[in-house]
Amino acid sequence: MKQSQKNIETQELFSQIFPYLIRVFLISFFTNILVLAPSLYMLEVYDRVINSRSFSTLLMLTILVIGLYIVLELLEWVRSRHMQEGALELDRSLRERVLHAIFAARLQGTQAGGVQPLNDLKTIREALPSTPFLSMLDVPLSLLILVLLFLVSPLLGWIAVVGALFQAVIGFMNERRTHEPFRDANRYATASRHYAEGALKNAQVIESMAMLPGIHARWLKLQQAFLREQAIASDHAGSGAALSRMVQLLQGSILLGAGGWLALQGLLSGSLMIVGSILGGRLLAPLVQIITGWRQIEAAREAWGRIALLLNTYPVPEKGMALPSPEGRLSVEGVIAAPPGGGQPVLKGVSFALVPGDSLAVVGPSASGKTTLARLLTGIWQARQGTVRLDGIDVYAWDKEELGPRVGYLPQDVELFDGTIAENIARFGDIDRSMLEKACRLAGIDALIDLLPDRYDTRIGADGAFLSGGQRQRVGLARAVYGDPRFLVLDEPDSSLDDEGDASLLELLRALKRDGVTVVVITQRKNLLSALDHMLVLIDGRVQKFGLRDEVLGSMRSDSKPKAVNRAPVVSSMVPVAGGGR
Repeated sequence: MKQSQKNIETQELFSQIFPYLIRVFLISFFTNILVLAPSLYMLEVYDRVINSRSFSTLLMLTILVIGLYIVLELLEWVRSRHMQEGALELDRSLRERVLHAIFAARLQGTQAGGVQPLNDLKTIREALPSTPFLSMLDVPLSLLILVLLFLVSPLLGWIAVVGALFQAVIGFMNERRTHEPFRDANRYATASRHYAEGALKNAQVIESMAMLPGIHARWLKLQQAFLREQAIASDHAGSGAALSRMVQLLQGSILLGAGGWLALQGLLSGSLMIVGSILGGRLLAPLVQIITGWRQIEAAREAWGRIALLLNTYPVPEKGMALPSPEGRLSVEGVIAAPPGGGQPVLKGVSFALVPGDSLAVVGPSASGKTTLARLLTGIWQARQGTVRLDGIDVYAWDKEELGPRVGYLPQDVELFDGTIAENIARFGDIDRSMLEKACRLAGIDALIDLLPDRYDTRIGADGAFLSGGQRQRVGLARAVYGDPRFLVLDEPDSSLDDEGDASLLELLRALKRDGVTVVVITQRKNLLSALDHMLVLIDGRVQKFGLRDEVLGSMRSDSKPKAVNRAPVVSSMVPVAGGGR
């Protein structure tokens, strides 16, 4: 079934460039005829000019062949340019889908969520107008040359057929010997690049604790495996190319010798003997180009397969009917969930509900499933069983372009992007100045903005590198509340804040409460509980307690008395901890 789906996706990709292939093939028909111009010129010079000793005939033939050369080069340029346009059209039609699939794969935690698909798209774009690929279109048209050879002499025609068969066998064996090494080399190259990217993100940790030798050794192992497989594939491809060129040269000489023998027998003229040799070389030229450039063709084929599989695995969701903006009514119904690709469930039958304007504190020890719950509430991950609904609609299935502006999310690890403060807070959309100022005021970063050299237009560097941890978190808070969202999920929003930041966060939560925003806060500290009116206790992925804050706290205090020593004292085990759950 998967293979059938992949074939359907491949056919869809192929259909994007099929019209260009047809037009290029038609152009190739004329270029393959014009390629015969040198042979015909030689034939006319030997048979007509030398016999007639006519200078004017030679001059006219020379002018004619020069004109044909010019037309041939122009058609070759048009053919290459047209194929280049086809490659760009393919890129335009796929890049948005590929980018969407990359993001979807990254959310699922798979290796496909990297830059490799973009590199694959580039590989295909560069391969389509390349000489080896265009030579593949010339192979069927080489039959014209074969027909001419048979017209010159059946013996020369059959010799050319044998040579073409040898080239086909060389090409087949070359593909069989290089396919697996190229595939393995690409796999190791991708793994090596991912490992290096992960190491570079943690350069400070590596440097501070002298971890570089061990990291380098592991990366070098992957890199050496890549180089080994690439060397094997290159050796096979190089030997195939050398053998192909040898067969081409050998066939030219054999045809010349066979033509000479026929001339001695009086069965062929001297001019046709030379023309036959040239035509035989032209017959094999496309095959030689293909075999010589097989690495590029194989790389493009592997890239094509990976992109087809990626787009089939992560299709762009269809646009549904437009839905009204959510009011913030949340319902979590028997959710069982784990990180994508994970084994054992992290959340095990979680259920609760909030009405618009409710605020909820989610507490629990580390690895209790709090962050997994946050990602389910925002529709980043999908539950294995059960549903998370916002205003009665499945959050995961909701069109994110439609829902996103009405939802705010602050993850544990605040991710900012290279750009200005204003662009980051406004989510890289159209900047509404009044909304921007309101979000900054709610997050309590007015004073920070005033201290920056270009205020809202100050660039913060990649991942907010020019800001401190607390400043990044408060900018992330401003981004979460930008645009007046009706549903907000904050995953440990106070983990990097100082006393001033804590006070601003408490005031923010109170302001959201007054505005009727539904808020879910995952926290490990007690000080935020005073601003929240509901509380949910998660232990080992199960809801231990849920209800009004004071009722849950009272129940937990009674459970922690000596008479209940067999029950888990939740608050004392979680509150002092600064790390998050999965």
